[in-house]
Amino acid sequence: MKKKASVTALGEVKRAPMNWKTLKTPFKAAVILAVVTFAIASSLPIQQKIRLGLDLVGGSRLILQLYPTAEVPQITSQIQEQTIQVIDRRINALGVSEPTISKFGGNSILVELPGLNQNQTAEAENLLKTAAVLEFKIVPPAVAQQAQQALDLLAQPNVTPQQRAQAEKYVGQTAYALSGPVVYSGKDLKGAQSGYQQQGGTPIVLFQTRDAARFGRLTSANVGKPLGIFLDHHFVSAPNINSAIFGSGEIEGNFTQQETITLADELNAGALPATIRIISNESIGATLGKIDLVKSLWASMFGLGLVLIFMIVAYRLPGLLADFALAIYVLVMVAIFAVSGSTLTLPSIAGFVLSIGMAVDANVLIFERIKEELWNGKSLRAAVRVGFQRAFTAVFDSHFTTIVGAGVLYMLGTGTVKGFAFALFWGTVVSLVTAVFVTRFFVDLLVDNDVATAPALWGVRSDEVGIFSKGATEGA
Repeated sequence: MKKKASVTALGEVKRAPMNWKTLKTPFKAAVILAVVTFAIASSLPIQQKIRLGLDLVGGSRLILQLYPTAEVPQITSQIQEQTIQVIDRRINALGVSEPTISKFGGNSILVELPGLNQNQTAEAENLLKTAAVLEFKIVPPAVAQQAQQALDLLAQPNVTPQQRAQAEKYVGQTAYALSGPVVYSGKDLKGAQSGYQQQGGTPIVLFQTRDAARFGRLTSANVGKPLGIFLDHHFVSAPNINSAIFGSGEIEGNFTQQETITLADELNAGALPATIRIISNESIGATLGKIDLVKSLWASMFGLGLVLIFMIVAYRLPGLLADFALAIYVLVMVAIFAVSGSTLTLPSIAGFVLSIGMAVDANVLIFERIKEELWNGKSLRAAVRVGFQRAFTAVFDSHFTTIVGAGVLYMLGTGTVKGFAFALFWGTVVSLVTAVFVTRFFVDLLVDNDVATAPALWGVRSDEVGIFSKGATEGA
């Protein structure tokens, strides 16, 4: 049988066909490089991108309890949301940097105010205990137009600090001062809901009044004029009065569904008869917070350094490769904190350090499997392939159980518990990816190119290669 001959022109280089095997390594390298670049770009400058919690920068942590009344027999999730909006507006008026306001249980609200001194904390407490004031005024058309433009400007992301300050002043003070006297108040408003028009399905806000006759006289005398809605002197909206309104009415406009929900919540918040009481007030000094931050960072770096040294000493070359993957893991975790806007607290640092242990644990399982395959007499390339395959199940199961536990803890926990669960959840997810994908890339990069393939570099002495298979042969 004759073999087929192939002729190549002199000087021509015969190129290998393009397939996944040839593209796999460049593709993985590009993905890892892109992730690292994105992580670095998202994290710098780190002082501005990472939000620090009260336990690290100092401030006040307050728990507000909402008490039902005759008109609100039960504190619901919606009432909590309405109250949060009012509190957020008032706290922002104080100039507090990045306050955290969230639900706490079924009838309470957690308020964290970083960087406040004692006088500012007292002022914040007074604002929080004061009932929300919703007022209606007849607004001059020019004032209504400028106030709406200021609101639209505040909703844009790229606004200079000077423009933002001017817009906030107009919305928060000037529009109220330039409008007419108060003609109706929030205590006379029964309620408001987000809804849709029967024809066309356009989002609108439905509202009901307590004193229908009074509201009817008010709207009859001012048809065609803007009716300004102010919450704590803050301009909310100024819809035109199209006709006389008595028991109920609707607010129309170019609203989205979310905008109608927000406006309805603001109207309800102004009429909210629930009583607010501060049941817990914890203050942390800025000096103590700074000391805790420095100590926690040193502890984290010390622990990370010990882990890096241990991996090199115990596993030699693969340990060094795992350290590179661990460095990428740290970059990605910092980027997650920066991009998500999550607050970094002492418990979240603890969750972050704990997830580092999970990442190392995965590499330990994989490298031990590779050593066992070398002891069984397999080549390094086969040992790497089989080692990663057989260790994957144990690595995935251990990480998955931790991810589930952290997820449940995040959903059910509150306050700093959520911070710990957030760091542990994402840390475990990222550690699984870095152990299975990034470490494997570095290992394959060396093995596929026959670089540093001596067994001693992989934690196995030359006389130990195939020791298990030799023992089995001798036993037979």
